[in-house]
This record gives sequence, C-alpha cells and structure tokens, in this order.
Amino acid sequence: MSNSEVVNVVITGAAGQIAYSLIFNVIKGDMFGSDQKIKLVLLDIELMLPNLKGVVMEIQDCAYPLVSSIVCTADVKEAFTDAHYALLVGAMPRKEGMERSELLKANAAIFKVQGKAINDYANKNIKVLVVGNPANTNALIAMECAPDIPKENFSCLTRLDHNRAKAQIALKANVNVKDVHNVIIWGNHSSTQYPDSRCGYINLPNGKTPISNVIKNDQWLQGEFISTVQKRGAAVIAARKFSSAASAAKAITDHMHDWVLGTPEGDYVSMGVPSDGSYGIAPGVIFSYPVTIKNGKYTIVQGLPIDAFSREQLDATHKELLEEKTVAFEYLKDN
Repeated sequence: MSNSEVVNVVITGAAGQIAYSLIFNVIKGDMFGSDQKIKLVLLDIELMLPNLKGVVMEIQDCAYPLVSSIVCTADVKEAFTDAHYALLVGAMPRKEGMERSELLKANAAIFKVQGKAINDYANKNIKVLVVGNPANTNALIAMECAPDIPKENFSCLTRLDHNRAKAQIALKANVNVKDVHNVIIWGNHSSTQYPDSRCGYINLPNGKTPISNVIKNDQWLQGEFISTVQKRGAAVIAARKFSSAASAAKAITDHMHDWVLGTPEGDYVSMGVPSDGSYGIAPGVIFSYPVTIKNGKYTIVQGLPIDAFSREQLDATHKELLEEKTVAFEYLKDN
C-alpha cells in the first residue's frame, strides 16, 4: 500500500491505559512511517465512549498531520469495515478469584465476535495483532473465527517480552540496548515463555560477540535472566500498582512497524504466529518464534540449535498452549 493512501487502523479497548499510549505512537508516525496518513478507529464498549471524547480532544490538540479522520464506536461492524490493521488491545482482565479457565472462556466470547467481524467486514489483507491476554489463545480464537483471512495475517504480541529480554541483557552486560541482537522469546506470553539468549550477540567495538562470551555466567543466563523476563509483568504491577502500559504500547508499535516495513538484514525478532510444525510445535497453536520479515511477510527462522534444556522449556510452554486451546475450543463448540 502506498503512503498516499489512507490506512484504516482499528484499536480495541481504546479508552484503556495501553491504548492511551499506543494511539499517539501510531498517529505521530512511529508505527507505519512519517508520511503514512491514518484513519483512526477507536473501538470500546458503550460505557467507555464518553471517555473516548476526551482522548479525541487530545488527538486533535496534538495537531499531528497524519490523522485523516477519527471514528469512535462500540459497534464491531462499523469498526472493522475495510480495516487494514487491527490492534486488539481490549480484553477481559483476570479478576480476583477467577480461574484461568474462566478467563479463557470470557475472552473466547470477545475474540469470537471480533474474529467474525474481521472476517465479514475487514479488508482481506488485514494484519491483526492480538494484545489482550491470554494473547496467544485469543489470537487463535480470532483466527479460527475468520476463515476467509489468511492465517499468517494473525499474530500475538510477544515483542514486549523480547524487549524486556534485550533490556536485561543490556543491563547485565553494561551495553546500550541497541547493541543487543537476536534474543528469542519462545512459546506463550505467560510465565511459561522461554527467553533464550543462546543465539544472541552483542555489538562490541571489536565486532559481534555471542552474549554468553560477554556475560560469561551460564547460571544467570539459564536462571535469573529467564525468571526475571517471565515475571516482569507481575513485577511492574507490584511496583506501579498498574500493569505495563507505555512499554506495551512501544512493543505493539515495534511489532507492527517491523511486520509492515521489515526487519534489518540478519536480525530476527519474536512474534506469536500460527505454528507450522517448526521446532516440534504442533500446528494449531499460536507460538512465539524468532522471525525475519520482508515485504510484509514473516519467515520463521529455521535450523537454530535446541539443546536439552531448551527442549524442556519449549515443551512446557507448548503443553500450556495446548491446554488453553482445549478450554477455549470447548467454549466455542458449546456456543
């Protein structure tokens, strides 16, 4: 799509905290480039539409030239008609005392409706990013409910975990985060995810150096590093009393920017995408893999070594995703 055309970008949960940061990243050009005009479609429940009026005032007051028009709606048909990009941020949050299965079923209902609306009304080349948790399984539900949209056009956000992993490596190695490359997040966006530094490297003045040759602490790389990234969301909530918002919005921006405009040569990033069987992961789940992206198409990086420790980590997160799928699909079958 040429930059002279206006792209229709839908953001769900648009009155929420993450969207409040995300909207301004999109309209100032961080996501699609500094000359891509945008029709911004803000979708939320009826109750939140008055709040969105204030957000629209702020968008107008920023005077960003890329904003072609703004629509606020609670109607999925209006929201997704001719949409080019859908950022599905809104989801049912986990409430105190709620079982994970209850959360899965509550979100299955939301993402079934949105998936069907995308199928029926959106542009057939739409790119869909699911952020609302449980993100992998919500993306799977939306994808299953949109059979007319190519499966590879659905993804879920693990870029926040990827960015967190890069930041932890940079802090430990005392380098700038821009010099850390090719860390990987495998699996589910949950505490079973596997942050993997084995194939990563750091740009030093004397050239590319494997992360393990800079940090030289396998116990940390296979222990505290992994658990810190896995539990980072909970740590932010404990410290801030709110969940990650600005960092989530930045990760959404990074994910979509790279999906549309591509990754640098030799770099790979983490994306939750439909499994094609790579690395022993059954097709039928959305799994975070290392990918490279060119011309709007991602390719799962092949042939990376999987040692015994890594195999165990991949199998654990894979098992959780299969369990989530079973619960969610039981709901879909009954409804």
